Amino acid sequence: MSSVNTVTEQLTAAGRAIEHDSFAVIDREVGPHAYSPDQWPIVRRMIHANADFDFNGLTDFHPAAVDAGVAAILSRATRVVADVEMICVGLSAPRLGHFGMRTHQFISDPDVIEAAKAEGSTRAVQAMRKAHRLGLMEGAIVGIGNAPTALIELVRLIHEEGARPALVVGMPVGFVSAAESKDLMALETDVPWVVIRGRKGGSTLVVAAIHALLGLAEARELAA
Repeated sequence: MSSVNTVTEQLTAAGRAIEHDSFAVIDREVGPHAYSPDQWPIVRRMIHANADFDFNGLTDFHPAAVDAGVAAILSRATRVVADVEMICVGLSAPRLGHFGMRTHQFISDPDVIEAAKAEGSTRAVQAMRKAHRLGLMEGAIVGIGNAPTALIELVRLIHEEGARPALVVGMPVGFVSAAESKDLMALETDVPWVVIRGRKGGSTLVVAAIHALLGLAEARELAA
């Protein structure tokens, strides 16, 4: 990310110095990688969020992922749809506000809970269905960091009900269906995605990836 960014960087000189020094350490210690200049800032920020160099290699991108995510942000007409509240809370309100973005999550809505109980499914499945019914999926950045069932349902919505997010940041963590859900998403050709292969993931990493995309969007905006 460019150091000229003013909205998507730390707000103090001391904070910026610490963050940039951390990125410099990662660049020195990460070793070789095959990521493009636009993909690497996303992977680097994910490593920064968890101090885990395994994300160099585990992170996988649809070829159009970065451009699709940045274009959606710069359109000032997109939103973030999340599987859990943690993602919405973790995202910087001023950074989102700069691009006119809002967040949505429905995991604890009473109708979502009731539908999950009635159908024997999960709240995450019903939350994805609700977002689609409300028309919030179209052109959205969908962030999934907790629930593999949310990502599996999203793939179904794409194939069976025509959902068309601008980008899926699919990083659910866990031991049951987590790896499989991300492998399933990575088979998608019509909707761009960023996934973490295997069991690792989490809401923190979704937030890191989206913050990196916001930084790339601001840099492109400033360069225009």
